[in-house]
Amino acid sequence: MSAPPTTPRGPRRFGWPKRVFSQVLLMQLAIITGVTVLVTGLFLAPLSAQLDDQAMRRALAIAQSTAAQPQLAASLLTTEPHPDGAVQGAAERIRRSTGAEYVVIMDRQGVRWSHTDPSRIGDVVSTDPSTALAGRSVMEIDSGTLGRSARGKVPLLDGSDRVVGAVSVGIAYDSVRARLLAAIPGLLAYAGGALAVGALAAYLISRRLQRQTHDLAFSDISALLTEREAMLHSIREGVVALDRTGRIRLLNDEAQRLLGLGPDAMGKQLDEALGGGRTTDVLAGRVVGDDLVTVRGSRVLLANRMPTDDGGAVATLRDRTELEYLGRELDSTRGLIDALRAQDHEHANRLHTLLGLLELEMHEEAVEFVTEVVGVHRATAEQVTEKVHDPLLASLLVGKATVAAERGVALRMAPETLLPDRLVDPRGLVTVLGNLVDNALDAAAGSADAQIEVGLRAEGRTVVLRVRDSGPGVPAGDHESIFMEGWSTKELPAHGKRGLGLPLVRRLAERQGGSVAVTGSPEGGAVFTVVLPEAMDEPERPGIPSPGEPERPGIPSSGEPERPGIPSSGGPEPLAAPSRGGSTASVRPATSGDAP
Repeated sequence: MSAPPTTPRGPRRFGWPKRVFSQVLLMQLAIITGVTVLVTGLFLAPLSAQLDDQAMRRALAIAQSTAAQPQLAASLLTTEPHPDGAVQGAAERIRRSTGAEYVVIMDRQGVRWSHTDPSRIGDVVSTDPSTALAGRSVMEIDSGTLGRSARGKVPLLDGSDRVVGAVSVGIAYDSVRARLLAAIPGLLAYAGGALAVGALAAYLISRRLQRQTHDLAFSDISALLTEREAMLHSIREGVVALDRTGRIRLLNDEAQRLLGLGPDAMGKQLDEALGGGRTTDVLAGRVVGDDLVTVRGSRVLLANRMPTDDGGAVATLRDRTELEYLGRELDSTRGLIDALRAQDHEHANRLHTLLGLLELEMHEEAVEFVTEVVGVHRATAEQVTEKVHDPLLASLLVGKATVAAERGVALRMAPETLLPDRLVDPRGLVTVLGNLVDNALDAAAGSADAQIEVGLRAEGRTVVLRVRDSGPGVPAGDHESIFMEGWSTKELPAHGKRGLGLPLVRRLAERQGGSVAVTGSPEGGAVFTVVLPEAMDEPERPGIPSPGEPERPGIPSSGEPERPGIPSSGGPEPLAAPSRGGSTASVRPATSGDAP
């Protein structure tokens, strides 16, 4: 198959990327850069104000220290302003030791007694000194003859605390700006480092997101989600998704139907939603394998479980109920075909025998031979219908007797068997009895004196069913295991699965509030007992025949068959047993018009 044609690429256009990885990375880088710039700006804005305040306070502190020297006030009162005066010398010593731009001492008229430029001594100061001369301290940033500076002004007091002048100290504003500019590179370095770390973290997070999203675009993810929802809810196969803790995170419509759950099961633990049992063990991974068979309610399911990368799992369920029934029907049909083939062989033998008797003119022996054969046919059906009045169960037992005879097994009715035609669910009891008889046939076939005994009796509205076989029996340690799905000691049949009959029997019994158990028999073999409460309708009033129980012709009120030479139906005579030569006698109910 040829590859699909590729679409030619046009000129590359720069724009907003489509991949989740690229979009998230760009958004994170934009957010980190914006936050870094904002934080840096918010830090620099108060830093400038803080540096100004520090410079003004420093100038004020120098001015206060200068004004605290008592000789300055005395010199100011006793001398004249002069470049070589005592006031100028003291002010210059203070200026040089503190690193101030200027230290100006003035009298009450604002005349300078000190200045960095001696030629300005004796002149009036360029800024208003009234506040300081009024006895109050001043901090400000202002411009004067030496340029812009951070200033501190304080009054100069004499020994009597009278204001005799003022001291003005200035810190060059260029030094404040220089400190601010010197702090910016370090701040930007820290901001750049934070930006780099943030960008690396954003890249790593985006790479992980890229792996988790398989480098898809947002539009692709949306389309995949829509398609996933449509597919999961339209397929006819159950899908159950679990997280790593065993909690249900997905349950499509078919899985809800097969498991008998509702949408409220989402988010629950598997054991809480389903309860205990094999189905829960299979879905939870406690039972491993491919195409695992499990029974949920009345459904036979085929389950497969696949772990996921996040520690969870996805399980698929297929409804195998109809296929299993068809497989069992196929097995039964094959058994009946084999029985019919043997019947055909036996029928030909009988015809040859009858022909030989007639050719030898042994007419009485021929009549006796025909009478015996017809009697066996009739007796088999009458033994069943006398004890089991339900037509479905009676037909099942007659058919199973034919199959048992073909396989060399004697199928007997227990002496206590008596079941009126008042069953609530005869089809369910047919399924239970058919599975138990089939298993008993498989177990008894090939054993010495192979036989099966079936007992059916009603105790009020409760039906007690017992099937005993002469096989090897069930080990005591396996009395519970045999009722688990998939457990079997037999070879696989044509339809490929075993270990479903007994679990179905248990489910059907439990659904009606009953129970099933297996025990050993003193004569050897296994005994399966099924108790089904409320399996019978209320009995009819005395003297009124139950509907469905008409008078049966040929059966007297005593319950004994009319034909001579036929064993009593109350005894443990086999319904059908292997005839000589390996062939079987027919168990079809005979009518008056039947002929061999």
